[in-house]
Amino acid sequence: MIAALDHVAIAVKDLDAAANAYEALLGHAAERTPAASGAERAWFHLSNTSLELIGAVGPGPAGDRVRARLEAAGEGLWIIAFAVSDLAAARRTLERRGVAGSLTESGALLTDPEATHGVQMAFLQREAGTRPSSVAGDAANLIGLDHVVVHTPNPERAAALYGARLGLDLRLDRSNPDWGVRQLFFRCGDLVVEIGHGLKAGVSDGPDGLGGLAWRAADPEAAQARLAKVGFNVSEVRGGRKPGTQVFTVRDRTFGVPTLVLSASLRGQT
Repeated sequence: MIAALDHVAIAVKDLDAAANAYEALLGHAAERTPAASGAERAWFHLSNTSLELIGAVGPGPAGDRVRARLEAAGEGLWIIAFAVSDLAAARRTLERRGVAGSLTESGALLTDPEATHGVQMAFLQREAGTRPSSVAGDAANLIGLDHVVVHTPNPERAAALYGARLGLDLRLDRSNPDWGVRQLFFRCGDLVVEIGHGLKAGVSDGPDGLGGLAWRAADPEAAQARLAKVGFNVSEVRGGRKPGTQVFTVRDRTFGVPTLVLSASLRGQT
């Protein structure tokens, strides 16, 4: 049913400031689209997915949704949007599996967060080979998304949602007491949806929440040096949890989104 993670969306208060920051972070120019339905957007198209920055500018259903999100939770990672080849068929399948949703003014299927345990999801029709072209860059720029993190208080419930109901491929389920976490890795196209559960917290029926983003870089050391030069607060490059890989943390100017940059070969295991 799901072909890929089409894009992730970040809700922001100041679209100009956010677009400028993410142009510097990613090393790619933003594609600005005309305001519609009360919202304005800036897009970044990378090798395997896209990033949408969205802000409210006036009256309209999209602007109302952005304002409601900002009032309830502030700026940050807001929506994960999946690409499907047949939206009508996907909607019927999702409804049979208990994932309710409604069509937006742009034709996307927006889920009821209660049906997806607190995580806002969208589904849109995207034929194979029609994803927007990404912009090529040098080794110091970021080239794609490695994984998006979802935090859950109930890993079995999350496994049922992402595996049985959404149909994503569970590639790895591991618990590590030294890290204090259980991680479930679901393949979604050329990236991973990573479900994280804190082992010490126990299991509850509370909501899931979007955690952060991990971007790929061909040369993490070059990317870290470039970001430090343009004023980002970045950590030192360190070894990843997978032997032979590198990772560093971006500590500011991400508009509420916890952000890592890691070796392009890491594939969702930091």
